[in-house]
Amino acid sequence: MKLVHCVLFSVIIPGFMSCVASVQAEVPANLRTDKLAAWCIVPFDANKRGPAARAEMLVRLGIKRCAYDWRGEHVKAFEEEILQYRKHGIEFFAFWAGHEEAYRLFEKHDIHPQVWRTLGSPGKASEEEMISSAAESMEGIATRLNGIGCKLGLYNHGGWGGEPKNLVAVCEELRMRGYDNVGIVYNWHHGHEHIKNWRESLELMKPYLICLNLNGMNDDAMPKILELSHGQHDQVMLQAVIESGYDGPVGILDHRSELDSESVLRANLEGLAWLIRDYKQPGSAGRLPAEASEQPKQKPKAKGSAQRSGKVFE
Repeated sequence: MKLVHCVLFSVIIPGFMSCVASVQAEVPANLRTDKLAAWCIVPFDANKRGPAARAEMLVRLGIKRCAYDWRGEHVKAFEEEILQYRKHGIEFFAFWAGHEEAYRLFEKHDIHPQVWRTLGSPGKASEEEMISSAAESMEGIATRLNGIGCKLGLYNHGGWGGEPKNLVAVCEELRMRGYDNVGIVYNWHHGHEHIKNWRESLELMKPYLICLNLNGMNDDAMPKILELSHGQHDQVMLQAVIESGYDGPVGILDHRSELDSESVLRANLEGLAWLIRDYKQPGSAGRLPAEASEQPKQKPKAKGSAQRSGKVFE
């Protein structure tokens, strides 16, 4: 009788565990380091790297995509940035706000990055008027980008234009007007008010989402910028992303002007890896990784470095 029980146990338990594993969603390839895009690493870098040093940093980290943010003093280095990324096998994945010199270089070098532009908050009387007005404000850049084969990403930055339902409504309106190159870029660091209904917001935006930028998430944005795995909602929010089936581009942030970009990116990579381990086997991920301020520091290279502006907006 004991032998029968042992046999049954050895058959049923592995079968049960297999069933449990099959319910858990597979972690998508877009969360691999070489698929991630680094965001907010130019004006925010305390080490003030230039294009070559920035590309070398990304290579060390294993990151092969960059979303390029800039200020006026960086315009003269646009082409060198493109050339250094190409030299080091890094995709010039996205570009902040838009600039005619950048468009000229995109055509010259035959690259087609996404261009991310904040969706504003029109002061109109009705919801329908606001959607129409917001769409009209984006038609010019949507037309320009369509002509050079680039996508326009409507970027959430708070207010009316940062609400998922409004991002979707404006995106749909623009597509109805013939702008199929328009999508949504959603940033966790500008979406703390959406934490509680993140799963529903993600499902709403998913058909239009062309990039999702991650961030550690605490209530009330305390603090606003935080390394992944150190936020109280990171596990639940990432679980929603994995289980939604979203397989599009994902970004990780620096956005810490007081710290070295490499330290912040490494902390986020380690935090994301920790969250993925915890998702695969809850409670097994071990100690939280070091925060960015505890990461090894890289010595800045003065040669070819660009100066920062005091203003930051992304």
